[in-house]
Amino acid sequence: MGAMSVRTESTVPHRAGFACFVGRPNAGKSTLTNALVGTKVAITSNRPQTTRHTVRGIVHRPDAQLVLVDTPGLHKPRTLLGERLNDVVRTTWSEVDVIGFCLPADQKIGPGDRYIAGELADIKKTPKVAIVTKTDLVDSKTLAAQLLAIDQLGKELGIEWAEIVPVSAAAAEGAGQSPSNKGGGGRGAGQVALLADLLVPLLPEGPALYPEGDLTDEPEQVMVAELIREAALEGVRDELPHSIAVVVEEMLPREDRPADKPLLDIHANVYIERPSQKGIIIGPKGKRLKEVGTKSRKHIEALLGTPVFLDLHVKVAKDWQRDPKQLRKLGF
Repeated sequence: MGAMSVRTESTVPHRAGFACFVGRPNAGKSTLTNALVGTKVAITSNRPQTTRHTVRGIVHRPDAQLVLVDTPGLHKPRTLLGERLNDVVRTTWSEVDVIGFCLPADQKIGPGDRYIAGELADIKKTPKVAIVTKTDLVDSKTLAAQLLAIDQLGKELGIEWAEIVPVSAAAAEGAGQSPSNKGGGGRGAGQVALLADLLVPLLPEGPALYPEGDLTDEPEQVMVAELIREAALEGVRDELPHSIAVVVEEMLPREDRPADKPLLDIHANVYIERPSQKGIIIGPKGKRLKEVGTKSRKHIEALLGTPVFLDLHVKVAKDWQRDPKQLRKLGF
């Protein structure tokens, strides 16, 4: 009897591996990541040099572990740094076990998509799954046309899609949060689970790469700091790719608020290495910093599920990347 049970267990080998989602900005990559990982959104701070790839989230399942890694956005390089970043992207693509190419259902395939698809075509070995996102925004006719267009794009470029999957991650992410979402929520959640079912068989057999619960319950402060850092880097990556660190000094619920209208006060410092970088982050008349605040606040509110008041300050921590004392203080 014992021998039999061992044999039946081994018929479903455990799989574990890495996946990355690619696609032009606003293709729905992060929404999809959040929906796949569920409430445990892992945002690991991308500490310089500790890991080549930032882990964005881990999907733990009894039969598999899917580790979602980040790649910098791929774009037509205008600078040497841009080219270098693109090299990083290609390296990551060839190192992961499966690539999910996200294309929004509500926009026709454009030059940006074609550029990425052309680059994907050069990565021969890695299986590629075309994921049609934001399907909740279109009718079935538009969706069918998009699925055909993606199939066609693959044929033109010689890409063999392992799967072409429509998903509505937004419905899954909001599942159960608002009454208006009941119908769609279940549907989106089912589609996202289906996507995981399709990605898992493309992973190599092997034990879990991370312990259960690892990297999936980063303390909220670290996650918040990373969201602010991400927003701060957007648009200045070329000028200050790594010289930004964010420390959340405190997160406190505002007192005297009615129970149904809570507000969380978050005080955070954005550290840069040199005074000359201050102007870049703050922007003319403080415009950039304001944008950083607005953008990261939206993401933080989505993450924590509560309204937030965000107080951001830019400070100079001289050459923090080379100073062990500063690095410790900044959480590295």
